[in-house]
Amino acid sequence: MAELAPRRYRLIVFDWDGTLADSTALIAGALQNACVAIGRPRPSLVDARYVIGLGLADALAHVAPGLTADQSRELTGHYRRHYLDGEAAIPLFDGAALLLADLDAAGFLLGVATGKTRMGLDRAIAASGLAGRFHATRCADEGFSKPHPDMLLALMDRLAVEPRETLMIGDTTHDLDLARNAGADAVAVAYGAHEADGLASRGPLATVHSLAELRGWLATHA
Repeated sequence: MAELAPRRYRLIVFDWDGTLADSTALIAGALQNACVAIGRPRPSLVDARYVIGLGLADALAHVAPGLTADQSRELTGHYRRHYLDGEAAIPLFDGAALLLADLDAAGFLLGVATGKTRMGLDRAIAASGLAGRFHATRCADEGFSKPHPDMLLALMDRLAVEPRETLMIGDTTHDLDLARNAGADAVAVAYGAHEADGLASRGPLATVHSLAELRGWLATHA
């Protein structure tokens, strides 16, 4: 990616699921199947996709509200089993690794802000071949879940970057709300969990529909 002058951002933070990794269908299906396994109604696909990007506890509370502590533990166990059954087959979106490599080579700081657990993200990064690519990452079990600003604030603090120098890229309204709450800019990707209209309602700088379109936007505006 060509050097830009002047550069608008120093830090570019990506969501993981649905933004870099093509995991939306697996997560939504695991949520649906887990609810059925404990005798709860099967959530609609829209509801199951809506909670992607939240921490697991928040996601499960949304698709199956009012559970006892024992029921929540049971639901969590079923979700993890269904998800882990398919985790090894999750691919990165075509072009994601190359985009990250080019951004890194161009001198951008790269981060991840995700609803995954630390253990889950570390597994995903290792499996994707992206170990060492990110300068800092933040997970839902290390602080507050999206859309609380904690994730981005922690990343900016660790890397000594100001909100005005930070860009969040994600596929859900939770990502866009996170960026707004942290005082950072955001770009929405509409190839993941949430539909383009919902993303656009949050007022991102742009809504792109492919990694190629994202690459073009970053080359022009980042």
